[in-house]
Amino acid sequence: MNTIYAAAIGILIGIFIFGLKTGIGCGFSKLEKKKVLLLASGYFIISVILGSLVGLVDQSYLEGIANLGMTLHVLIALILIATGIYTQKKWNCGHDVSKKTFLVISIPCPVCLTALFVSCMILASSLEMSGWKVGIIVGLVFFLSVISSTFVFRKMGRTPEDLGTVMMFLGIFYMLGAMLVPAYIKAKQMNISAMEGGSFEILPLIFFSIFILGGFAFNHMRGQ
Repeated sequence: MNTIYAAAIGILIGIFIFGLKTGIGCGFSKLEKKKVLLLASGYFIISVILGSLVGLVDQSYLEGIANLGMTLHVLIALILIATGIYTQKKWNCGHDVSKKTFLVISIPCPVCLTALFVSCMILASSLEMSGWKVGIIVGLVFFLSVISSTFVFRKMGRTPEDLGTVMMFLGIFYMLGAMLVPAYIKAKQMNISAMEGGSFEILPLIFFSIFILGGFAFNHMRGQ
C-alpha cells in the first residue's frame, strides 16, 4: 500500500513539474492575472473531463496516440524553436509579441493532454478511485502549479527575449527526446547495454547539444 501511495505522489509531482511549462509562458510574458486564472482553470476542467473518460476510451486509441508520440514530439519541437526565434527577432526589433507567442508553450498540446490522461488512468487504477475524482486531484495539482510558477517567474523580471530562449531550449529538449527515446527502446528490446556500441553514435549528439546550448549562453552574455 505504501508503494502505491508513493507512486501516486510521484505521478502528482510529475504533473506539478509539467505545469511549470505553462507557468514559464505566463510568467515571462507577464500575462494578466485574470488570463492566467482562466488558463489554469481551463487545465483543471480538461483534467476533470479526461479523468471522467478513464475506462471509456478504448485501449487501441491510446496505442495509436503512442505510435504518433515521436512524430508529435518533433512537430512540437519545430514549432517551439520557430516561435522562439520569432519572439526574439520581434523583441529585438522593438515589438513585444510574447502575449501571443506564449500560447505555444502554455496552451494544452497533444503531448500534454496525453500525459494528463495517462496520469489519470494510472492513478484511478492504482488508488481504485473513480475517474472524475482522480481528474479533480490532477486538475488541482496542475492548477496550483500554473498559478504558483507564474507568480515566481513573473517576479524574475525576464523579457520576451528570455521567453524565446526558453522556447528554443524546450524545442531542442523535445527534439532530443524524439531521437533518444526510440534508440533507447530499441536497445532495450535488443537487450544491448547502453555502453556497448552506442557510445560513439551518441557522442556527436551530445556534442551538438552542448554546441547549441553554448550558443544560447554566448548570445545571452552578448545581449547583456
